[in-house]
Amino acid sequence: MQHRTVFEVMTHDVVTAAPGTPFKEVARLLSEHDISAVPVIDDGRHPLGVVSEADMLRATAELPDLEGRWAGVRPLSQERGLPDAETAAGLMTSPAITAQASWNLVETARTMHRKGVKRLPVTDETGRLVGIVSRSDLLKPFLRHDSAIRGEIEHDVLVGTLRLPAGAIRVAVTDGVVTLTGRVDERADIPVIVRLCRWVDGVVALHESIDYAYDNVALDVEPPR
Repeated sequence: MQHRTVFEVMTHDVVTAAPGTPFKEVARLLSEHDISAVPVIDDGRHPLGVVSEADMLRATAELPDLEGRWAGVRPLSQERGLPDAETAAGLMTSPAITAQASWNLVETARTMHRKGVKRLPVTDETGRLVGIVSRSDLLKPFLRHDSAIRGEIEHDVLVGTLRLPAGAIRVAVTDGVVTLTGRVDERADIPVIVRLCRWVDGVVALHESIDYAYDNVALDVEPPR
């Protein structure tokens, strides 16, 4: 039993820009393809950075108004008389934060949350761009039908992985919420069952009411001194 990988949910046909792609061409790519960001890649398809709508708006927000007043701190490039960000190289946020196609969705979501980004360019083992994964892509497993979730829990987890007799644990799934009922031999088995079932793709929440014949948890607790 494994979580889905990034490769299974990512967008494979990626719209990209080169470092020298002009500002207006980047804007056209975002509009024409109805996307919010483009990876910037080199000639070997290695990600250098990402240009997002926020990057482009930030560049325009830093321009002076008609009377020459700056909105905030004047950029260093303007102070030195250097040109504005005219190309993707000047607009992009870099270095690129990437994911690997083999990552599972849990570690990918954690990376997005930790880095505060909405999407990640996806690379293969050589570092070449092969896709892009967004936050909405990570939600795709929650579109699984309840019957598919129940089937995976019953056959792959309970019988296949835990070797429990078929029907020992009854599984009900409603809108991704799993309810487990039944009886096992040892109480210590219950947390293991819950943990493995909770990790099945598409499970929103899990409730259990599992009885046990033998309380081997209480026996492991040392008596108070």
